[in-house]
Amino acid sequence: MWPFGRAREEESPGGDSADLGRRGEKLAQAALRKQGLRILARNYRCPAGEADLIALDIATRKETGAETIAFVEVKTRTSDRYTPPESAVNADKRRRMRKVADYYLSLRRVEAFRVRFDIVSIVIRDGQTPEIRYIPGAF
Repeated sequence: MWPFGRAREEESPGGDSADLGRRGEKLAQAALRKQGLRILARNYRCPAGEADLIALDIATRKETGAETIAFVEVKTRTSDRYTPPESAVNADKRRRMRKVADYYLSLRRVEAFRVRFDIVSIVIRDGQTPEIRYIPGAF
């Protein structure tokens, strides 16, 4: 039995930063798909918090004998002049992501799956191709 249901997309209120975030999440989804991952959920919200993307990595079956559920944090910025976008995933954010993962997994039959926390770091500069960096197993 497939334990995940359909991926869904929710609108995010707000102005320019929300638009930048949505654009980054769409770019991240495309990058993950190119890597062979299947998107299970977008903007997953629960009492424990929110995950930008939840994806299934079937390629890990060859290496580990199990598919991997990846909880993905997407960080999008217009510049990385001072710090890269992924540096915003601090200890508090990692702790909250683990709680979201625990909640998500508690509602599904996922004994046969591994779990991983990834980051997609995106810099979108005006008039340039976005820089996308995928960091699997970031924490």
